[in-house]
Amino acid sequence: MKIVEIRENKKEYLELLLLADEQESMIDRYLDRGSMYALFEDGVRAVCVVTDEGGGILELKNLAVWPEYQRKGYGTAMIRFLEERYRGQYGILQVGTGDSPLTVPFYEACGFRRSHTVKNFFTEQYDHPIYEAGVLLKDMVYLRKKMDVG
Repeated sequence: MKIVEIRENKKEYLELLLLADEQESMIDRYLDRGSMYALFEDGVRAVCVVTDEGGGILELKNLAVWPEYQRKGYGTAMIRFLEERYRGQYGILQVGTGDSPLTVPFYEACGFRRSHTVKNFFTEQYDHPIYEAGVLLKDMVYLRKKMDVG
């Protein structure tokens, strides 16, 4: 398993990025300003994009794993990589996601805790309803994890 930074042609991974954020115009808001990483193991298995949100906060904007490789540790490996890569540079790793029974428990299992909510984010910012596990996503739930500073 190898994780590498993707500096050019980030849109080559659009199909995978759209698994985690299903509207391209929303991905366009952060893709160029973010740092992108891809996890390879006999081909690409996962990608993620992080942005500097100021105030010591690194935000995980997109974390996507091909469906056939989900629940095999690749998402967790990406989060561990980010913690190691950015150790000492940020105090908080933050992620915003829909209040879904699939994604929130994953992040909580990785040590994230609920921080705050942005009401109606998905219904106001996306041009179509988004469902995950049969749940209509309305609010953006932010979860945070303290980063090891040393």
